[in-house]
Amino acid sequence: MEAISDLPRAERIELAPGYSVSRVINGCWQLSDGHALDAPIDFDDVMHAFFELIDHGFTTFDCGDIYTGVEEFLGTLVARLKRGEGPASADDIQIHTKYVPDLDILADVTFNHTESIIDRSLRRLNRDALDLVQFHWWDYNVPGYVEVALDLLKLKEKGKIRNIGVTNFDAPHLKEIVDAGVPIVSCQSQYSLFDRRPELALSKYCEGANIKHVCYGTLAGGLLAKRWEGVGAIKPETRSQVKYLQVLEDSVGYEGYQKLLELLEKIASHYGVSVSHIATKYILGRPSVACTIVGVRNSHHVADNCKIFGFELSPEDEAAITAFLNGYPRLQGDCYTLERESPRYKNIIHMNVNEEEQGGNDALASE
Repeated sequence: MEAISDLPRAERIELAPGYSVSRVINGCWQLSDGHALDAPIDFDDVMHAFFELIDHGFTTFDCGDIYTGVEEFLGTLVARLKRGEGPASADDIQIHTKYVPDLDILADVTFNHTESIIDRSLRRLNRDALDLVQFHWWDYNVPGYVEVALDLLKLKEKGKIRNIGVTNFDAPHLKEIVDAGVPIVSCQSQYSLFDRRPELALSKYCEGANIKHVCYGTLAGGLLAKRWEGVGAIKPETRSQVKYLQVLEDSVGYEGYQKLLELLEKIASHYGVSVSHIATKYILGRPSVACTIVGVRNSHHVADNCKIFGFELSPEDEAAITAFLNGYPRLQGDCYTLERESPRYKNIIHMNVNEEEQGGNDALASE
């Protein structure tokens, strides 16, 4: 068995001038309270995994103000690094969080409210400034998202935020914010073999505007894995799998899903890797994509994540995957439109969490 120390290190990319991140970002939504439907999380093991990942160049972490308990856990990681307990200093890691005003208060969001949430994230994360704040807005029909983005710019000018991004915006609404003068460095959206909505317009806009595309859902909550080959009825193990089963049904369907797993396994066997590696590498190779977010729930994931950077997909294999996907329908609408408008998708999303610090966690993004 190959030792972890011998595995490849993470590749890096600049999100903004002078600010580099790992191309595979450690996703932390799966650590939030209530995400796992059955199995508890061993947080001591997660901390051990984080130390190993940092040691292999996976220094970037993704969380959110509404991922219950996650900012605090990462704040503990920062504190331990500051005490010299880990493989790097606290300044050597990057933590990306989100600002997600509750749906019920969208019309009344003020600068003071926004600053209070940013200040809370600073306290939780044990940081003097937030590396990247990714802004989400639940309902475009409620005005104010441009003004709130400008408020984040004011907080950047005050030194509380280093970089501003967005999450779950489509191209037209992202353009409004950019045209207002907000220096957006990244856009996080769902992008996977099941969900190719970014290809409609967002990817092209991000390329033209020099906005780095950060993708979540690349492994569909773990559904893009060999273990599901030949499995008929899938019982979801996490809230993200509940969500991605809907995405699966509305794209390739269950029959197409099994055929896709067969194709990915055939390609994976050629490189000596797994189905999940092929799925991740394919998305990393798409135009405009800077990074993918891969969830980490235990130390078993460390070696798997390292292997992503040990091979390159051939153009022929990429073309074979694309040709297969083109034989199936795409999800309807633009990026995150279904999640905003379809009752079936909205029913599994919690849109009022920020004002309930002990509440559940949101389903706007996952790994």
